[in-house]
Amino acid sequence: MNAFQELQRVDWNNPGALSSSARIVLGVGILAVVALVGWYFLINPKMEERSGYEAQEAGLRQDFESKQKQAANLEPLTEQLELMKAMLDQMLKQLPNKTQLADLLVDVSQEALAAGIEVQLFKPQAESVKDFYAEKPILLRMVGSYHQFGKFVSGVATLPRVVILTMHDVALTPATPAAGAKSGSGALVLEGTVKTYRYLDDEEIVPEAPVAGVAATSVPAK
Repeated sequence: MNAFQELQRVDWNNPGALSSSARIVLGVGILAVVALVGWYFLINPKMEERSGYEAQEAGLRQDFESKQKQAANLEPLTEQLELMKAMLDQMLKQLPNKTQLADLLVDVSQEALAAGIEVQLFKPQAESVKDFYAEKPILLRMVGSYHQFGKFVSGVATLPRVVILTMHDVALTPATPAAGAKSGSGALVLEGTVKTYRYLDDEEIVPEAPVAGVAATSVPAK
């Protein structure tokens, strides 16, 4: 009778009657069960916990490397931002300021007259203040030839201050005798609204309003 057959017929009230080989097989079996239970309840949870920590470590390492790269690029980006701000400020300072704009508008109208254009209307309107500049609409009506308008544009471009004129609802149509042009003269009528721009002086820039809902002081009810 081998050890396995002996174990199948063992009297568990008297296990000492087992032969040495059967006792060895029984001991190995008990050790295997203990090892399996220990692995399932003790070792396996620790292994899963370790895997979670390893995944968390990998994520933290990746996040750290990303932030490290951002920190390394922060100084060059800050310098680039400051350079762009300086360039923008320099470009804005090439526009006329509040005191220069009135004289500059006179210069623009004089350039039109010098080009031979008939200025029938050149009426500045109330300006509109934006974040860091102001725009001033101008109602105009001019009569002249294609070449005269080209000369006018070239003259405006040579003014000492940068003059930006943007067209808004502007029409360029052939002139009629009613517009003051002879029939067949090839004259054109430029009519509509243009806008010119100036930069705001420091005292004109309105500081940003505080964010709503920040630290409002409440008065206790009496």
